[in-house]
Amino acid sequence: MIPVQGVTGQTIAVLGLGRSGRATAAALVAGGADVVAWDDSADTRAAAEAEGLALVDLTRDRGWEQRIDALVTSPGIPHLYPAPHPAIAQACARGVPVDNDIGLFFRSFATSGWEEFDTPPRVICVTGSNGKSTTTALIHHILTEAGRRSQMGGNIGTGVLSLDPPQDGEVVVLELSSYQTDLARALTPDVAVFTNLSPDHLDRHGGMGGYFAAKRRLFSEGGPDRCVIGVDEAEGRYLAGQMAQSPQDDRVIRISVDEKLERFGWSVFARKGFLSEYRKGRQVASIDLRGVRGLPGAHNHQNACAAYAATRAVGVAPREIEAAFASFAGLPHRSQTVAEIGGVAFVNDSKATNADAAEKALLAFDNIRWIAGGMGKEGGIAALAPLFSRVKKAYLIGHSARDFALQLSGTPHEVVDTMDAAVARAAAEAEPGDTVLLTPAAASFDQYPNFEKRGEHFAALVAALK
Repeated sequence: MIPVQGVTGQTIAVLGLGRSGRATAAALVAGGADVVAWDDSADTRAAAEAEGLALVDLTRDRGWEQRIDALVTSPGIPHLYPAPHPAIAQACARGVPVDNDIGLFFRSFATSGWEEFDTPPRVICVTGSNGKSTTTALIHHILTEAGRRSQMGGNIGTGVLSLDPPQDGEVVVLELSSYQTDLARALTPDVAVFTNLSPDHLDRHGGMGGYFAAKRRLFSEGGPDRCVIGVDEAEGRYLAGQMAQSPQDDRVIRISVDEKLERFGWSVFARKGFLSEYRKGRQVASIDLRGVRGLPGAHNHQNACAAYAATRAVGVAPREIEAAFASFAGLPHRSQTVAEIGGVAFVNDSKATNADAAEKALLAFDNIRWIAGGMGKEGGIAALAPLFSRVKKAYLIGHSARDFALQLSGTPHEVVDTMDAAVARAAAEAEPGDTVLLTPAAASFDQYPNFEKRGEHFAALVAALK
């Protein structure tokens, strides 16, 4: 745990008592604060009260009769759009500062004990629309494989205040969502990474401009020593231009999978499966990504560029990064190869809950036997029609199976309804060189509680084939 600094004797209200909220309350208490708390769920409140937390209804005037010095809210709770939570509206009306656990982390990370360290700990933060989790996990994996102390947390793994106090020379790697960057009152990463931008959470941010502004805060608020910025969208190019003093300013490392970036002070790009690092117009390193099983497809090559640039920024050598790429297994449920049986690869991409996400996986593999379906989103899989030629046969499951079948038109397909039947049929019909790919392009809630359970079921069925 990282005790929160600067709160001794203060009364801090905590809104939202899920995993991060309870960890925040504990870290505040460890820092000497008096904590009052609230959650909209009666069951969650009861569990928190059983753990000794004092409950105050922060949505009502009487909850604010005592002095409250600050309100700390969980990231999933709206603070502005589409409408602020009543407790946050109360805080704003009374002039009470509102923060989140990320802000508390950054103001509490450094301690006086660092004076005895040979190398101060550093923080790498990763944000963007797609690839954040894979990039974060890959950075952590590279650092670990290179013999560097590292912890991973934030929107993946451990909550930030539940991390251990950093040791000499350690690097903490955080995945940060727009919900987390939007509200944090302190953001001071040493290396900030922006992967890409596509429309998401627009109701929460009041539109695309607000969404980009939330991401941009990671760079503009804290002034990182190094910025790693994906420039394949207009917003990334704009951000890189804002953070750099000139095209040769190597404090900004531009990354791309769409174009060669040879004219800048420092850049990393991937073309035709090869990652290249350029410094001042000269190539200084190259890695062949084509055989890296844990990073298939152009979207993962972008993740590789981001992780490469971030770890180079903290002094990891190219040969160490290349070795770590080779041993990276990928994240569960994200283009994860779970087995290869008789020359047939079985890939779990259960995280692909919409057509946009499924497109990335369909582009990454050949000779695809596609398991798709579930609770389809608006438009179904119609947008994927240009990729149907990559599919040898589709096996359709769940609520939207028959709707997907109509959209597949002349592409060979079969409505099999269940995952058990889909895996069995695909495995029986697959030939060496084929890929049995679970990329559902649909939510899981018709048959599974979440995409993780769907992916775990697929992996278990594949394991039983061996």
